[in-house]
Order: sequence, then structure tokens, then C-alpha cells
Amino acid sequence: MYVIGVREVGDVRRRSETYAAQKAGGGGWGWKAAAMSGFTRDTKRYGDRLVYEALGLKWGRYHGVHCGCPHNWVTEHAEPAGFEVVGSGSGWVALVGPGLTEGVDEDALTANVLWEAVTGKPGTQDWYEQVRVTCRCDHCEAERKAGNDAAYAARRERTARAKVEPATEKQIKYLNTLVAEIGRERFDAAYANAVKGTTVAPRSADEKTGQALKRLTKAAAWKLISELVGP
Repeated sequence: MYVIGVREVGDVRRRSETYAAQKAGGGGWGWKAAAMSGFTRDTKRYGDRLVYEALGLKWGRYHGVHCGCPHNWVTEHAEPAGFEVVGSGSGWVALVGPGLTEGVDEDALTANVLWEAVTGKPGTQDWYEQVRVTCRCDHCEAERKAGNDAAYAARRERTARAKVEPATEKQIKYLNTLVAEIGRERFDAAYANAVKGTTVAPRSADEKTGQALKRLTKAAAWKLISELVGP
């Protein structure tokens, strides 16, 4: 994965207990590969304008590492530099402005000017970015809707299966690791919360921990993991 000014190679991973729990198996990652910032044309969202969709997590990180001031990178850096916010969504903000999307050669696009505004350092992006074009014709819109419907249907199916399928060996193994680090009282409270509203019965007073864990469904196991790794 390439970034402006600094090149990083490798997967983006959450280095946290939650990520470790997800990696322990059996039910999908619960996150998507990080989206990329980029130049975009989408008539439904922006009319005829070329915009730069900046992934907030990435640009916030760039700002934190290379500038380090406590201010918001959009309101305190991008906008004062002349960039205008023309749209926003889940985790991104669409910008236009001089040197970024206005008065530029669209065959030689870089985000160096935004990098300099946000980080206070000259941009060193030495490759050109392509423009993502979203076609809004009836055929393409129908294909997108069908794809979204299929994806949501598959997600609903996985969720439904997770409510009845038994917890995986990896989930149980990871839970046993967590249980060894906490007290009986906290485990019992977390277990009760995890199985509340499910078909899994609460833990009985004389039931061994291993037995209780083996009764969990995949969904209840994920909820219990979240309970145990939380604050």
C-alpha cells in the first residue's frame, strides 16, 4: 500500500485485542480492507466536478505523524489552504480546490498540494493517480443494486448461521486463554450478557468453564470475546 510522502508495504491490521479475537477464527474478520483515498467523478454525488475523496483515518494519521498539532486536519489545515468540502460519508471527506482538483492536468494527478497543507511538508508523490469514474446509467445502477442486495443477503445468512452453529475450536481456545486471565465473577457476568436473548442457557452454578464454553454458538462466542477484552 502506497501513501503520500511515505511508502508502506503490507496489510493494514488492527493491532488490538479485538483483532486478535477476530483472528482466533471462524466467522469473518468483521472489517474490510482499508479503502483508498482517490480522485473521483460521481455525477450522483458531485455533479460534474472532479473531487478528491480523502479517507479520514489515513489523512488523520498523516496529520498526526507529520504535523502533530492538536487541531482537526480538515477545518484547521485543508480549508484554510483553500480546499472546500463538497461531501462526506462513512470515514471519508470529499474535497475540491486549487492544485488538487482545480487548475490541474487530469492526466497527471497527485495529492501533493493537500499533503503539504495538512502536514506542513512538501509532498513527494512521484506517481500519477487515476480517476475513479462511477457510471450512473440505469444498467450500472441496476448491477450495483443487485450486487448490494446479494452482499447483504449473504451477510444476513452468515449472521443467522452464527446464531445456531456451535463456536469454533479457535474461538473456544481463545476464550480459554482469556478466562485464565480473569476472575470467576467477571467471567460469569460476561457470559450472562453474551447469552442473553439467545438459545444458549446461562451458566449453572456447578457447570465447569469448559463445558459452558462448548455450549456457545459462534455469535455468542464473539460477543463473549468482546465482553472479555473490553475495558
